[in-house]
Amino acid sequence: MSDSATLATAPTRPNDPVIRLDPADNVVVAREAIPAGTHIGSEDVTTLADIPFGHKIATHPIKKGDPVLKYATIIGFAGEDIAPGTYMHTHNVLMDGFEKDYRHGLDYVPTEKLPAAERATFMGFKRPDGRVGTRNYIGLFITVNCSATVARKIGAYFDEDRLADFPNVDGVVPFIHEQGCGMELTGEPMDLLRRTLAGYIRHPNMAGAVVLSLGCERNNLPKFFEEQSLAAGKMLHTVTMQDVGGTAAAIEAGKKAVREMLPEANKATREPCSAEHISIGLQCGGSDGFSGLSANPALGKAVDILVRHGGTAMLSETPELYGVEHTLTARARTAEIGQKFVERIDWWLDHTRGRDTQINGVVSPGNQAGGIANVIEKALGGSKKGGSTGIEGVFKYAEPVDAHGLVIMDTPGFDPVAATGQIAGGANLVCFTTGRGSCFGSYPSPTIKLATNTPMYERMVGDMDINCGPVIDGVKTLDEMGEEIFAKILAVASGERSKSEAMGVGEEEFAPWPIGVTG
Repeated sequence: MSDSATLATAPTRPNDPVIRLDPADNVVVAREAIPAGTHIGSEDVTTLADIPFGHKIATHPIKKGDPVLKYATIIGFAGEDIAPGTYMHTHNVLMDGFEKDYRHGLDYVPTEKLPAAERATFMGFKRPDGRVGTRNYIGLFITVNCSATVARKIGAYFDEDRLADFPNVDGVVPFIHEQGCGMELTGEPMDLLRRTLAGYIRHPNMAGAVVLSLGCERNNLPKFFEEQSLAAGKMLHTVTMQDVGGTAAAIEAGKKAVREMLPEANKATREPCSAEHISIGLQCGGSDGFSGLSANPALGKAVDILVRHGGTAMLSETPELYGVEHTLTARARTAEIGQKFVERIDWWLDHTRGRDTQINGVVSPGNQAGGIANVIEKALGGSKKGGSTGIEGVFKYAEPVDAHGLVIMDTPGFDPVAATGQIAGGANLVCFTTGRGSCFGSYPSPTIKLATNTPMYERMVGDMDINCGPVIDGVKTLDEMGEEIFAKILAVASGERSKSEAMGVGEEEFAPWPIGVTG
């Protein structure tokens, strides 16, 4: 897969209505809406149909069954004989299997990290175990949905007025889910739920936690604590509704527990910390034809910078990496790491066999409207969030990430579920690219949203933190955008509120992966 030198080192030509990503490509991308009959001088083709902005145009004759190339990578096969100037989309770019050379570890290049004294710093919260938080919350967790109301009412009680005397505490947040009972008592679904909850409870952005249970649920509180090596103490309290006398009594017990923790939580103050303690969950949602040209590769540039400074980034959404997984396995530090990723891809193919899911070809209506023909083209753009650095590990959903550098965490493609797994694994920030305009936020790790194009950014400026559209507009390079994103990462890690965080978006987006059956 080629990484376009044009986009990386110089602005694209703002007067050219199309963007060529690689000399080997047989399609280009429309920078703007192009009417039928328009002659494109840079490609010497005339459009045979109206081309929406962000969509593709054939620049060479392509025979039926021959590969369609974007970024010098196969994104599908021609469904018919194609003439130059043809509009290329779902109707004539067909998905099919093809032989892949996984090249496990053969393209791995170790990242040359900066000396410790030269690494960037941010203002973070140092925790006793050596980890560093970007926020300082008290969390309210439930073992089962039956205790959701109790958690919500406790969280609502601790409003701004009641927290006024504790300025170093960012908030008291309930984390509500729909699981915990009517599910398999043992096995992957229960393991996954407990791993997710424990990851949040222990998260470096969490000063303390209250765990609320009903008492009779299958996600049994004592067993949950035993399996996850959790123990109640000064900053971790438990309340069981059936033991304390019901709903009202549990609400009062939870309030009391939070009051006891607030003074200790408020003792935490921000201090200079190395950027090596920043861990980012990489997300994209509401993608369009520009996602793989601007915001995703610009975020990849920021990831490369972060890794040089010793930090960590998690590339996820496994079904949305299918089709270009061979480009990632080649960058794995070892063949074993590459093979582990292929095993997760194979699990997804088996898990979704016969289902109408995007890994089997068809992306969402919003993705299609934005110019993405199929999941391979989406994966090609999505994988660029990972930059060019080597891959240091592959982790299952919500597993604690104990490696520095770029890693892969296996998650679904659905953004709230994917981000929840990343945060449970230790991500203390989330960077989220979007072309259609996803309005996502997250607690306790704030989300920074990056717009792929200027029109959407201007339309949804209240939700977007950074406009990567200048890359498409031809006035900034990917390298320049990467520096801007990295600077924003340091600022938000130091306490600057992201757009979603300032609006209070994120409480409802806690969504552990509901992988099992309900019965």
